[in-house]
Amino acid sequence: MAVYAMVHIDVKDAEAYAKYAEIAGPAVDKYGAEFLARGGESLQMEGTGRARNVIIKFADWDTAKAFYNSPEYQEALSHGLPAAEREYTFVEGV
Repeated sequence: MAVYAMVHIDVKDAEAYAKYAEIAGPAVDKYGAEFLARGGESLQMEGTGRARNVIIKFADWDTAKAFYNSPEYQEALSHGLPAAEREYTFVEGV
């Protein structure tokens, strides 16, 4: 069953976050995942929103967790986490 990463982001340092994106994109590809939304226009209807929203589709839980814990993605996070405020959640699909 598919698993989706939902990521909500406010970028504080665009230059550092660009380095994160440069590394994270190929890591997503390596794990066979697919970007379904990647920072396009959004409309917050309820609650507190963030400026950037991303949805990534993974084949299953094991692949999603392997991606997140991979050396490639951890390297990306070393640039991304200091540069942004984020929430990152995996959700099982239907």
